Amino acid sequence: MRIPIVNLKPSLAETRVEWERNLAGLMERGFFILGPELARFEEELARTLCAGFAIGVSSGSTAIEVCLRDAGITEGKQEVITSAMTAPFTGVSIAAAGATPRFADIDPETLQVDANDLGNRIGKKTAALLPVHLYGQPCDIGRIARIAKASRLKLIQDACQSHGAMPFTKYGDYVALSFYPTKNLGCLGDGGAILTDKPAVAKRLRQIRDGGRGSGGLPRNQIAFVKGINARLDELQCCYLNAFLPQLHRWNAQRRQLARVYDEMLGGAKGIQVLRRSPESVCHLYVIRAERRDKLRDYLTKLGIGTGIHYPVPLHLHPAFAAAKQKKGDLPHAEKAAREILSLPLWPQLPEQQVREVAEAVLRFYDS
Repeated sequence: MRIPIVNLKPSLAETRVEWERNLAGLMERGFFILGPELARFEEELARTLCAGFAIGVSSGSTAIEVCLRDAGITEGKQEVITSAMTAPFTGVSIAAAGATPRFADIDPETLQVDANDLGNRIGKKTAALLPVHLYGQPCDIGRIARIAKASRLKLIQDACQSHGAMPFTKYGDYVALSFYPTKNLGCLGDGGAILTDKPAVAKRLRQIRDGGRGSGGLPRNQIAFVKGINARLDELQCCYLNAFLPQLHRWNAQRRQLARVYDEMLGGAKGIQVLRRSPESVCHLYVIRAERRDKLRDYLTKLGIGTGIHYPVPLHLHPAFAAAKQKKGDLPHAEKAAREILSLPLWPQLPEQQVREVAEAVLRFYDS
């Protein structure tokens, strides 16, 4: 693609000196799991994102699963309500912990989970709420946190797309992050983390991610005291994350500026609905709602402009989540949005002129 939807090479080039130095140190030490690179990353991540503690894990999916396990939500009779508009890994993580996912509808102007709909779906089997901060934007987390507290439910936040948007831990004990390569803070493979402000929670999460084993020397470190999983974030990925993390706020600012250019050019255009964003958004993706979405996408592809669809099918219609017993027509806003959404190119170093070129191509499509 002449203008791809995302390009990771500029970020790698900007930080090359740092990650090469980190890799050299790793190879010299020859210590690849639960070592000093992870310890440094966890400390700096917690400081950067205004959290008490950060616990590195193997992916965003396992971050959610570990949180659910620590919260005691591991049985099929326990239901976890989350958004229908998100990556399937959110639902997969609930199922992996042993619980049953159920889905709430979305706000059609932001595509964030609708707090009213989520609250209305709480039932006798509901054990937790799992709101998603989608596309880099916080959902109505203050209201959802109040709903969870009033209903005595666990609250686990999926902030896998929203690194640095706000201090999420002030709303609850569990915040899951993903470091998939295309995220605002990504590594060069899978990776994730959990944020919390509570020392006791952080201690338990570290134990669960490491097979439930005890800390210290033999025999404790070879005895599984709780039901854990293997979910460790390895040192190799931390070499890159430690190089990228100092740039996160700057890269987020660049994303916001480019998103404003899209807003200015596409706002009010026929055939297009620009999503309503809050000032806190870190603009992980730039998503529009488009009439004749698939024809627009074909048109842009022919011009060498990459696009994406995040996400083409709401989770309640995935066969893997049939246990939710939700059918077509149950979540109309999510179903309609899935037919219209289109992600346009966005990454921190994307030249502004190329943003304008993409926007002009979208406008030409509808003018014709």
